[in-house]
Amino acid sequence: ATVSEPAQKCCTENIQPFLTSILEELMGPVSSGFTDVRSLFEKEVNDISQDFQKTKDMTKLKENVDQFMNLPFNSVKMEPCYLKVNLLQELLQDLKSRFKVYHIDFVIQRTQNFMQELMENAVYTFEQLFSPSHQADSAKVATTIEKVKLRVLK
Repeated sequence: ATVSEPAQKCCTENIQPFLTSILEELMGPVSSGFTDVRSLFEKEVNDISQDFQKTKDMTKLKENVDQFMNLPFNSVKMEPCYLKVNLLQELLQDLKSRFKVYHIDFVIQRTQNFMQELMENAVYTFEQLFSPSHQADSAKVATTIEKVKLRVLK
């Protein structure tokens, strides 16, 4: 009872007025990183589709989809997405001194983990909805890839 009122007052005066601007500032790099994850997914699916349209080779398509399933673990391709979140390092330095925010690396790492998890879910869902082994008509494969891609991106 003795601590509650001063704590409420402290939060109301010293923290709450800044929350909206802090969240806006932090969401810039986070949103940018997640947008890059989405764009990478879309680019990779488009590449699979274009390759199939050129070759019409179902075996190659299956290989490309199998390789696509490893995208979340491909550090070279995922790195640009992760780098966007590294901007939080600079933004959180100011918060560290003003609000005693510690473990900045943990915040960045968890955000990057969520990005990887999102990509894992996207490629898994794509693979479940589009299985090249179930595609009998090669004329419809490119259309099916596009429909599945749009469904996953939704």
